[in-house]
Amino acid sequence: MRKLIQILTIVLLLVQTPSLSADDPAKSADTHPIKSGAQQDSKMAWWREAKFGMFVHWGIYSVVGGQYKGQKLPNSAEWMMNKGEVPIVEYEKYAAQFNPTEFDATEFVARAKRAGMKYLVITAKHHDGFSMFGSKATPYNVVDATPFKRDIMKELAVACREQGIRFGFYYSQCQDWHHPGGLGNHWDKTLKKVSFDEYVRDKAVPEIKQLLTEYGPVSIFWWDTPRKMSKESFDSLHSLTGLQPGVITNDRLGKDTVGDHKTYERSIPPQGPINGQDWEVCMPISGSWGYKKSDTDFKSEKKLIQNLADIASKGGNYLLNVSPTGTGALLPQATERLEAIGRWMDVNKESIHGTTASPIGKPDWGRCTKKVFPGGATLYLQVFDWPKNGSIVVPGLKNKVKQCYLMSNWNALKTESVDDGVKVSLPTEATDPNVSVIVMHVEGDLDVEAPSLSPDADGKLVLSASTAYIHNNEGSKEASLRNEDKTPNIGYWTDKFAWLEWTITIKEPGTFEVFADVAIEAETTAWNFGLRDQQQVSELKTTGGYGNYETRSLGTIKIEKTGALSFRINPVAEKWQPVNLRKVELKLKK
Repeated sequence: MRKLIQILTIVLLLVQTPSLSADDPAKSADTHPIKSGAQQDSKMAWWREAKFGMFVHWGIYSVVGGQYKGQKLPNSAEWMMNKGEVPIVEYEKYAAQFNPTEFDATEFVARAKRAGMKYLVITAKHHDGFSMFGSKATPYNVVDATPFKRDIMKELAVACREQGIRFGFYYSQCQDWHHPGGLGNHWDKTLKKVSFDEYVRDKAVPEIKQLLTEYGPVSIFWWDTPRKMSKESFDSLHSLTGLQPGVITNDRLGKDTVGDHKTYERSIPPQGPINGQDWEVCMPISGSWGYKKSDTDFKSEKKLIQNLADIASKGGNYLLNVSPTGTGALLPQATERLEAIGRWMDVNKESIHGTTASPIGKPDWGRCTKKVFPGGATLYLQVFDWPKNGSIVVPGLKNKVKQCYLMSNWNALKTESVDDGVKVSLPTEATDPNVSVIVMHVEGDLDVEAPSLSPDADGKLVLSASTAYIHNNEGSKEASLRNEDKTPNIGYWTDKFAWLEWTITIKEPGTFEVFADVAIEAETTAWNFGLRDQQQVSELKTTGGYGNYETRSLGTIKIEKTGALSFRINPVAEKWQPVNLRKVELKLKK
C-alpha cells in the first residue's frame, strides 16, 4: 500500500507540474526571474531585517566524525563517502549506529535564539543521499533506518515555530551518492545506474514536496550544487517551491537560476553586489561543515562577531554553520562561541537587526551600519580597532549630529565637524574587546560625501584589488581577494568567466594610459579592459611566476563621458591563463 501511495503521488505531481517554454535546459531558469518591486520587498522584508541565521550540517557521517575506518579524509566530513570512496553497503552501516539521544530540538533552537539568530536552515538531505526526516520516498531515512526512530526535521520545525525562529531546509537536489540516478557516485560499481530524470522523479520531487507540505511553514529552501539537467527535471523541482508562498530560495538550483539571493560560500566579498541584489554568506564556525573529529579550527569569538558586523555593513546576511556530533550535541567550542556572540548581541543587536549597508564604506577603524527614518538617520559605528589617539572620524559625513553615545552604557560622546567628516572623541579604553559600538543620531536626509574612485589632482586613479567587485560563480575561490605580504590581490584567478568591475567617477574627459600590477606564471595570457561599452584586448607575457609582480602597460583608453562609469577587466576565454592582480592604475596623458 505504501508503494502504491508513492506511485500515485509521483503521477499526480507530474500531471500538475507546469512546464516552461524555454528550449535550452540551462536557460530555463531565465523564464522565472526573481520578483521585483513591492511584492519582492514584502517577501524579503523579514530576511533583510534578520541579518543572522544558523546553518546546520548533520548526517550519519557524524557517527564516525567524518573518518572511514579511522582514516582522516580531506574536505568536510559530509564528503567522507565521496572522498573515502566508501561503498554504499559500508556507508549504510552508519545509519544503524545513528542514535543521537542527546538531541533536544527545543534547546537546540534556543541556542540559536540566544545567539541573536533569526532563522535556521538544516540539511534535510545532503549529497550522501540519507534523508534526515521520515521520507516517504525511501526507507533510507532517520525514522526507518536508525535506532533513533524520530523525525529530526519535524521536531526542529515545531521548536522553531514555538520560539519565533524562521525555519528552512537545505536539500541537495542533484548529487545523491546512494540513489542509482543521483549524480556524484563514480566509485561504487555495484550501483546499477538509472537516469538522472528517474532520480528526480522518484526521490527528489516527492521528498521536496513532502518537506514543503508536511512540516508547517517553511521560510527558506536552500538548494545546493547546481548541475546540468533536463528541462523536465528542472521544471519539476523549480515548481515545487510554489507549495509554500513566500518561501525564499538561494541561487543554486540550476546554472542560471538567480533565486531570491546570491550565495557566497566561506568567504566575505570585499563589497556586496553592485546591482543591489540580496546576498548571504554561509560559513562554518570551524573548518568543516559537518562534524569532523580532527577539526579543531574554530574561529575566535572576535572573528565571528567582526564577520557579522562586516557582512551587515555591506548589506548582507550571515548564515553561520554548526555541526552536531553523532550524539546530537554541539561541541563545547561551538556552544562557547554561540554564547559569546549572544552576549555581544544582547547589548548591540540594534546595530545588526534591521540595518542597511554603510553609507561611509569601510573606514579604517571598523564598520558602519545604518537605519534611516523620516527626518533623520542612525549610524552604528562598529569599532574594531580602538584608536590610541582618542578619536575616530566618520568620513564624509555632512549632517548635524543630534546625539552620540556608547551603546553599552549610554555615555555621551563629544562630536565636532572637521574637514573630512565628523570627529568623535572616545574614552581611553574600548567598551568591548571584540567590537565596540557607537550610536550616532543625525538630522535630515543622510548627506555623505562618499569616497569615490576618481583621478587625483595629477590625473592618477588607483584601482586596488580590495575595491574591485569580483563577478564570480557563487563567490567561488577561482577568483577571490587574497592577501600576500599584507597586500591585497585578486588571486587563484583560474575561472575564465570571472571578471572584475570598479565604479569610477570621471570629472574631466581625457585619454588615460592603463597599467596593471600583475604576476603571471604562464607564457602568455589575455584580457579585455576598459569601460563597459569600450573594451580592448591586452596580451600579457609571463612575469616569471605568481609571486613575481611587475607593472605592465595595458594600453590607452579615451574617456569622453563624465560621472559614474564602469571600468572592467574580463578574461579573453580562449587565451586565458591565471594571474594575480594587485592593482590597476589609470594615468591621464597630458
